[in-house]
Amino acid sequence: MPTLLFIDTNIFLDFYRYVDQEEALSMLKHIDDNHDKIITGSQVEMEYKKNRQTTILGCLKDFKVVQGAAPPAFLSHAKAVGKIKKSREEIKSRVAALTRTATAVLENPAANDRIYQACQRLFRSPGDLNLSREKKLRFRIRSLARKRFILGYPPRKPGDTSMGDAINWEWIVHCASTYNSDVVIASRDGDYGVTHNGQQIINDWLSQEFKSRVNRRRTVRLTSKLSQALKMASISVTKKESAAEDEMISNQTKPGIRVDEDIQKWMDIWLKLRKSGIESER
Repeated sequence: MPTLLFIDTNIFLDFYRYVDQEEALSMLKHIDDNHDKIITGSQVEMEYKKNRQTTILGCLKDFKVVQGAAPPAFLSHAKAVGKIKKSREEIKSRVAALTRTATAVLENPAANDRIYQACQRLFRSPGDLNLSREKKLRFRIRSLARKRFILGYPPRKPGDTSMGDAINWEWIVHCASTYNSDVVIASRDGDYGVTHNGQQIINDWLSQEFKSRVNRRRTVRLTSKLSQALKMASISVTKKESAAEDEMISNQTKPGIRVDEDIQKWMDIWLKLRKSGIESER
């Protein structure tokens, strides 16, 4: 049996945070083509659908266009001003179109949201790796999860009041044990281990427990990148797809403001003129 893959909820939600990267969304096809390798269930589905709308609204809030103030009178005759005004109107029109599209994505994701559609196909897959609400086995998994949650076992967040992570882990162990397989976990929230020097390291207890309950020769690995997790599960990923994910992760630490180039040029000119005027007064 090949390496199995568990994709945490935060990875699915991060698909909404990609910027102008069609290559990134192409990774959804890898998910579509490999349902038989992906461990998932109703817990992940619930967490995704619980947070999808909030994530989308957060991304829209980050998408800002600097409209710029009206140029000072002494620059009003410049040709660039007319171009700036024209660009500004075009930007307003496009932002309005994007707003309408976003509304459709929020109101009817089944028809308008490519990410939702791919996730839905995974959550509705009939395979043995999907712990859906139709399977009675979910009660046994929940019972095991409740026990580990009460005992304070990882994975869990500090002050966590939900045993969702415990349910996911118990299901991961069950699937790995059933198929005697290695597992790679794709997650970015730190529940399953730590990050050191750019490398994700699985929690000590989880690593020990996995070998004890599955097979001492089997391993569980952790990565914050879906592209890397897919490779670990012997699924081919292009360089462009990997680069798009790297850029998205990097952009999460940057301000979400996009400045129109023409407006930015005018602002630079104005600042230079203002600075030269100040220096001439000295």
